[in-house]
Formats: sequence, C-alpha cells, structure tokens
Amino acid sequence: MSTRAQIAIQTGPDQWAHVYCHFDGYPSHMLPALVRWTPEDILAAKEIRQVRADAIDCFDLPREPPILQRPTCQFCHLYVWHDGVWVERDPEAIQPERTQP
Repeated sequence: MSTRAQIAIQTGPDQWAHVYCHFDGYPSHMLPALVRWTPEDILAAKEIRQVRADAIDCFDLPREPPILQRPTCQFCHLYVWHDGVWVERDPEAIQPERTQP
C-alpha cells in the first residue's frame, strides 16, 4: 500500500505548485530523503513515484503539478520548504480551499 504525499512549493505570491509523491510519503522517510533536494529539484521532477536520499524516481510521462493559492493537503502528508528546510505541514492547521459564491 502506498503512502501518498504532496510537496508544495511557492512559485509566486499566491501560487503553490503541488508535486505528487506516490510511495513512502510518511514523515520518517520523506523528511530525511528530502534533505538533499532543493525546491527546484522537486519542481523539475513534476510527478514523483518516490523520493530517496540518492535519487528522485519520477514517472515516465509526468503531469504538471497543480497550482493552488496556498499549501493544501489532499493526501496523507504535505511537505513545504520553510526557512531553508523541508517541514511537514499539519493538515489540521491548514484551512480548506474556499469557493466564491
């Protein structure tokens, strides 16, 4: 069974690219594996099977990451680049996307 995750990277004032990660998205694996990688490395991958300390395993035909107005947890875990390090965002603290009436 896969532990899916997203890596949200700010690309503009109200723009966050959400890169999908299919396997091993749990914090005890992802946080150490992400240490080597920059936000630019993750954005270049576009869509990820698995992040490891030695490689980023990408899908052969990756889809472009969706762009949202803020980091949004749609899977089990969400990671963001904060003050030069990768951190897990607490899904309970993230406000859901609101739709305009």
